[in-house]
Amino acid sequence: MHIKQVIVSGFRSFRNQGEVEPFSSGHNAVVGRNGSGKSNFFDAIQFALLAPKFAVLRQEERSAMLHEGAGASVMSAFCEIVFDNSDGRLSVDGDEVVLRRTIGLKKDEFFLNRKRVNKNDVHSLLESAGFSKSNPYYIVQQGKVNALCMMKDEERLALLKEVAGTTVYDEKRTDSIKQMKENESHRVKINEVITYIEERLSELESEKEELTAYQKLDRERRALEYTLYDKELRRAREALDELEHARSDDAEATAELHESARSVTDTIGSIERQMKQANASVRRATVDLSALEAELTASVTRRAQLELEVSDLKTLASSDADTKKTMEADLKKVEKEIEEAKAKLRATVIPAYDAARKTLSETTAKKDNAFEQIKGIYAKQGRGAEFTTEAARDKFLKTTIKEMNANISDKEATIASLEDTLSSLRRSIESEDKAISGQEKDIKKKQQMLTKISSQLIEKTSERNQHAEDRRERWRAIEELADKIAEEKEAKARADSDLRKSMPRATAMGLEALSNIVKEEKIKGYYGPIIENFTLLDPKFRTAVEVSAGNALFHVVVDNDDTAALLMKKLEDNKLGRVTFMPLSKLRVPSKIDYPESNDVVPIMKRCIKFNPAVKAAM
Repeated sequence: MHIKQVIVSGFRSFRNQGEVEPFSSGHNAVVGRNGSGKSNFFDAIQFALLAPKFAVLRQEERSAMLHEGAGASVMSAFCEIVFDNSDGRLSVDGDEVVLRRTIGLKKDEFFLNRKRVNKNDVHSLLESAGFSKSNPYYIVQQGKVNALCMMKDEERLALLKEVAGTTVYDEKRTDSIKQMKENESHRVKINEVITYIEERLSELESEKEELTAYQKLDRERRALEYTLYDKELRRAREALDELEHARSDDAEATAELHESARSVTDTIGSIERQMKQANASVRRATVDLSALEAELTASVTRRAQLELEVSDLKTLASSDADTKKTMEADLKKVEKEIEEAKAKLRATVIPAYDAARKTLSETTAKKDNAFEQIKGIYAKQGRGAEFTTEAARDKFLKTTIKEMNANISDKEATIASLEDTLSSLRRSIESEDKAISGQEKDIKKKQQMLTKISSQLIEKTSERNQHAEDRRERWRAIEELADKIAEEKEAKARADSDLRKSMPRATAMGLEALSNIVKEEKIKGYYGPIIENFTLLDPKFRTAVEVSAGNALFHVVVDNDDTAALLMKKLEDNKLGRVTFMPLSKLRVPSKIDYPESNDVVPIMKRCIKFNPAVKAAM
């Protein structure tokens, strides 16, 4: 028998699974520089073969056996030895025997040919092959050879006996002699017991007849007791049936009471919901009433303003009407004056004008006649003068000419005055006509403006009413939304309370304190607990996600160790609870994960949840 192969994983300096093969059935040498793991390799072999120093390990000793290096920590380690059992030295079927020992922080397991066995079975198997705890010299460590050379003959003889395994048999012989002595004392005690039993049997023979009579009487007693018990049982069953009937009646009554209580509870819940709706309606009605009162006040104010405006417009219209009447009267007066002026013109001015023209014509004719007469006089000078002297004649003629010129000038001045008066009257008539037409146009414009203002007032009033109705509808919608928001806030508060009850108290305190600290100090790099970083794609996956994640739902995701250390220090300084942090910079996740290929399973990460890619490592 010899060792064919050694496999070590997670043990001290061996992080990954390493296989050492093949070993020679003769001699093998393990060489390497200092620190390469030679001693750890032989310790692993002793560990698997249950050497005395590895037989019983405390928790800190098991922890020291695990690999401690860079990267993720190792949670378990094992050492596996493959023996060549072609000579049958190990009492196990097969030419090859595989022995594995696995340890963790809280476990120490043994496997023989891939099957779990207990420690005692391994001890027995190894002792049968010569790996006895009483003979630890199947492995000779450093310094043992030197010590062997320095031993005395007696010590060397004892060592040879120990190596040869004869001390085992001496110990067994001593144990056997001790056991034989104990058996002898037990045999003496057994003989004493047998003697006592024989004496007791002879006594019991005499009591046998009494026992027979007693058994007969006892059977009769039991028969009578059975008869009495049977009668009592029938009476009890009858009473039980009555009680059962009464209980069933009480149960029916209780069920009816429970049903009525449930219906009353449902009714109370319905009434409470109705009361909430009614209170909400009352609040909305109160708001609507306040709005209507405000609108009424505004309407009354607007009505008063409109009445004042109407009064002003009526006053303005009345003044316009009075002005119109006055202007119409003035127009009639002017027209009358025009008619009077025309009549006067026809009655006085035109006749005077005609008379003046006639007089002018006559005067002109007289002038012409006078000139003709003067010419005639000049012509008759030769025949003799009418006047005595020429000077008298000239004086008379000059006087006559002067009078005629004065008359002509007076007539021309009268005509010019009448023409000026007629022009001024015509200009006055034209100006009055223009003023009247301007006032008529102004009145028409004001009437058109009044009509337009009235139509605009009607339109604006309709628009105002429509806006007021829209505003009331929006107020009602806002009230309904406010009620829904209040209900959602209450539901959220209940859900948060249930969530806090479902987690440890220290965790709940820590999460609440972290939220406040991050908000107050505006700490960056804080992503919150796992449960706040994803959403379910379908509510049917809720149970699967909760069961898979467990308490890890409340682990807090941060960007690096510095943020985690800062937040942890604040929690510890103020004793605000305890949480588990997950620094994204330290999480190591395989780039590719092979999920089971089956139609009845789905990966949670791909099909059940949606999350921020920044926290994928934490997920």
